[in-house]
Amino acid sequence: MPALTRRTNCIFRLLPGIFCSLLAVCLCFSAPVQQQDASPVSAIPELKSRADSGDRAARNQLREFLVSADPASPGYDQALSWLQSSASQNAPDAQCVLGYLYEHGKSLSRDFTKAAENYRSAALQGYAAAENNLGAMYRRGDGVPQDLALAFHWFSLAAQHRNPAAQQNLGTLYYLGYPTHPDYVQAAKWYRASAEQGYSLGQSSLAFCFLKGIGVRRDDSQAAHWARLAAEQGHPRAEALLAYLYEHGKGLPLDYVAAYAWYSRAIAAGDDSNADRLKSLSQVMTGKQLEEAKSLIYAQSLARRPGSAASIPAARSLFPDR
Repeated sequence: MPALTRRTNCIFRLLPGIFCSLLAVCLCFSAPVQQQDASPVSAIPELKSRADSGDRAARNQLREFLVSADPASPGYDQALSWLQSSASQNAPDAQCVLGYLYEHGKSLSRDFTKAAENYRSAALQGYAAAENNLGAMYRRGDGVPQDLALAFHWFSLAAQHRNPAAQQNLGTLYYLGYPTHPDYVQAAKWYRASAEQGYSLGQSSLAFCFLKGIGVRRDDSQAAHWARLAAEQGHPRAEALLAYLYEHGKGLPLDYVAAYAWYSRAIAAGDDSNADRLKSLSQVMTGKQLEEAKSLIYAQSLARRPGSAASIPAARSLFPDR
């Protein structure tokens, strides 16, 4: 069983460490709110009326508002009152969000027991996000006794219900051998299921499986494909992996400039374990390459602003071997 410690300087050593954070609770809504929808802050009474009439989009907006908005925002108390009333009527989507608010102490006093109770009520109705989150509660022993068998049970149900976070979590249990022996084929299977739904953590995990040949045939091109998809969603470890692949020409053209840009992006996202790797890379790059890399990073920072679609190129010109 791999040690779950974070190490530096070698991309391969990131593989055990990447699983440290895979079992976190993830609240996944079935229909995320679109940016062009009416702002809940200014339309809570209307949204409540529509939600109570069975309008799924309105329910989604209210739930998203409660999870993402500042509790001091105008209308938040009204939305919370609607959520509590809806949960008391055994609505699983409301119970799931109420569990989330209790779990994270957002607008309500943190209470893991109440969080687990609400997740369980929704999970027993087959609500996939609640099944996943209840599994995470059992995995950590928050509000319920720690029980890896029950964590596996609830992750399995949610994964079968196509919750991508649960598919990722189930894959990790198979990888670690909790609560049975490790099964890397099953791990890779569930990572792929999560990845194919566009879940960045699943994509990143699948990329590492292809890089190391864990549960799948080793394939640097596939590793690069899935790492890029996750990296373009801002997943730091996938950004670091993509940088490594560019740096060594594995599954991608050798490209120090792109490697430098992706390492920098990973570090900016909080994964400072790659600082030494970036420093080492900079020492073998020419001044022109460093200048180009820094220009690319600046362009990328502009590209992440609203209204821009620019990105780090998928393939760049080859640079000489070191």
